[in-house]
Amino acid sequence: MLQVKNIEKYYGDKNNVTKALDHVSFDVSDGEFMAIMGASGSGKTTLLNCISTIDTVSAGDILLDRESIAELSDSELARFRRERLGFVFQDFNLLDTLTIEENIGLALTLNHSDPDAVQRQVCSVAQKLGIIDILGKFPYQISGGQKQRTACARAIVAGQSLLLADEPTGALDSKSSKNLLEIMTAMNQDMGATILMVTHDAYSASYAGRVLFLKDGRIFNELMRGDRARSIFYHEILDILALLGGDVSDVL
Repeated sequence: MLQVKNIEKYYGDKNNVTKALDHVSFDVSDGEFMAIMGASGSGKTTLLNCISTIDTVSAGDILLDRESIAELSDSELARFRRERLGFVFQDFNLLDTLTIEENIGLALTLNHSDPDAVQRQVCSVAQKLGIIDILGKFPYQISGGQKQRTACARAIVAGQSLLLADEPTGALDSKSSKNLLEIMTAMNQDMGATILMVTHDAYSASYAGRVLFLKDGRIFNELMRGDRARSIFYHEILDILALLGGDVSDVL
């Protein structure tokens, strides 16, 4: 589904150049749940920004379903983000002036989809995520857990090809973090969502099937979970993070 091909990213001018990404290449298969880890400054957020088209690469290419995002015009990029990418953020980014139903269906509405079709799709995904009974409420009227589910529903309601999660548990307590990760796992396993998650947290990463580790803008290591228990995978992730060196607090 996703191909990252030898990408580089530079910031600054010729007198002061910072290389944020250095010849990074990897593929993400359809239906995969992948995590990206690394210390502060490793390039993981820059990488996610390039994949999400928030930023552009300096060299190399990124393809989604074999389509190069570098070749899209501004209007095509806007449509690409609405139709192909779903986002889950730390603070969920729900609009307080819209109902839960309107928040979930926003991308469909912006695409001028048929209102009846929008309602059917919203109700379908809301039913699967257990929030069908709050569709008429506003974000300030629901719990944090319900906001999590709403954000996840919005991210996949239009049949988006790829769900991008940027530190989704960063602002949550341990119980809420576990709930969100279990929701994302269900979306991956039961609903077929392809997920790419940037995280600094080994516990969160242990829910993924594969973890990619970055250091100084390069791929440092890669770990596959396979059939191992999540608890075992978690400790293997910690071992790789220890090998990364530097300030351990940056990655744990």
